[in-house]
Amino acid sequence: MDDHENEQHRAGDTTPPETGPARRWTAWRPGHRLRRVGVVLALLAVTLGGIVVGTYAGGHVGTDIGPFRAELKLSPSLTGGTTVDIPPLGALLLDSHDGPAYLTVEVGALDQGRTEALIDDPASISRASQSAVEDVRAGVMRLGLKTLASAVLATLLLAALVFRDVRRTAWAGGLALVVTAGSLGLGAATLRPQAIEEPRYEGLLVNAPAIVGDARRIANDYTKYAEQLQRLVGNVSKLYTTVSALPVVQPSPGTTRVLHVSDMHLNPTGWQLIRTVVEQFGIDVVIDTGDITDWGSEPEASFVGSIGLLKKPYVFIRGNHDSPRTAAAVAQQPNAIVLNNSVTTVGGLTIAGIGDPRFTPDKETSPAGSGLTSAVADQVIGAGEQLATTVGKSPRKVDVALVHDPASAGPLSGLAPLVLSGHTHSRQVSKLPQAPGKQPTTLMVEGSTGGAGLRGLEGEKPTPLTMTVLYFDQQKLLQAYDEITVGGTGQSQVNLERHVIRDPAKGDQVPVTPTPTRGPSESPSPSSSATSPSPTTTG
Repeated sequence: MDDHENEQHRAGDTTPPETGPARRWTAWRPGHRLRRVGVVLALLAVTLGGIVVGTYAGGHVGTDIGPFRAELKLSPSLTGGTTVDIPPLGALLLDSHDGPAYLTVEVGALDQGRTEALIDDPASISRASQSAVEDVRAGVMRLGLKTLASAVLATLLLAALVFRDVRRTAWAGGLALVVTAGSLGLGAATLRPQAIEEPRYEGLLVNAPAIVGDARRIANDYTKYAEQLQRLVGNVSKLYTTVSALPVVQPSPGTTRVLHVSDMHLNPTGWQLIRTVVEQFGIDVVIDTGDITDWGSEPEASFVGSIGLLKKPYVFIRGNHDSPRTAAAVAQQPNAIVLNNSVTTVGGLTIAGIGDPRFTPDKETSPAGSGLTSAVADQVIGAGEQLATTVGKSPRKVDVALVHDPASAGPLSGLAPLVLSGHTHSRQVSKLPQAPGKQPTTLMVEGSTGGAGLRGLEGEKPTPLTMTVLYFDQQKLLQAYDEITVGGTGQSQVNLERHVIRDPAKGDQVPVTPTPTRGPSESPSPSSSATSPSPTTTG
């Protein structure tokens, strides 16, 4: 007997139970229909809830894309699409597919081991770029399978708790399988690879069109540059090997070798060049006179992680593109020293430095090399005066003073024999006006070690990458310096010019016979040759 018959029997009702059409009507009377509709709605709600919970809980996987560790995530969505987070530049929003699944790709920090392997073997950069697409495809496949399994499992658990019925739990699990697989299939079926050509920007990338102009041309140039990077590094190594045979480049055992870099502007290529020069030239200390980043934002802080790979003392001052959080990120590196109106001793050299008093990353408000307004000039010169006071009070004689903008160097005349700066993206060596009875002071302005970053691609001729190796004798006086210049994006020319100072007090130099050098290729060519010309007199 069914429930209705049992109730009649317990009540003493001897009326025969309904049969045939009457019974079917009883089964489908309005109350029963509402109950069945409620069960179906509850089943759908539990299934959708389980899918959402399972997707958020398990819809993510980690994968390696080249030297990067990336996190792939799926989340429910009404419209579909993809977000690619690329620190420190920001994010790309792509209309990549339809359907109720949204993909997020978060590119994490560099893996130290894989990064070192890429630096040690430049050819692996090409292999990594070729495998990147396959890495992403494999990661997305694993993500889809994991999301499917997680959604079904979460739905089964939720249905078992709600219904406590095996049949309804199985229905919920099967429905979750169909809905999740169908959503993923819809995304795959509506995939639009061409969406990568028309992204929307977020974060720092919003400023990209205004900063760099034609993005496609720059992308093509940068690809060309990456292809020639191995040749560039080889040229630098060959240059040092050849030039080191000259009598003037045999540094004495007590020589301190300092590498001066400046204005990296987020160009990752600069790090590989720095690493090569540090190793090939036996650098003792690296000095960075600022603008290591472009906008001083928190995502850009990850760029400074390569400092630790150098394994040499790294002395840094802020530029006008570096924020306090940039300086803090540099200070966290195990080998870094950040100076801000302070003095330190590294490698036997006493170094004083102060950061740029401005924070003006916007190109429109502070173009490199632009003239200074009266208020800004007072601010910049005031920074030099602050450092001059600190140098004057230092118990130890300061050998090198650091400022970002050469306009800050004037007050340091006579207080230190050498002042290093950057900011203008143009290399220059000159003497500061000498006060009577004061020691002469040389001002060395570095170009851009990062080729001015993306900004360096704006002109017809890319900005070259520059850095300078400084040689200090046992008395910590500058005796010689090598100016290294690497052709900008798309170029592979490398030049090294050596300048040898005989008497720092007079600025005299030893004449050197020009010695031709050749890059790693057996025959010289306009794109892969370099020369070591006769030294020019330091002004």
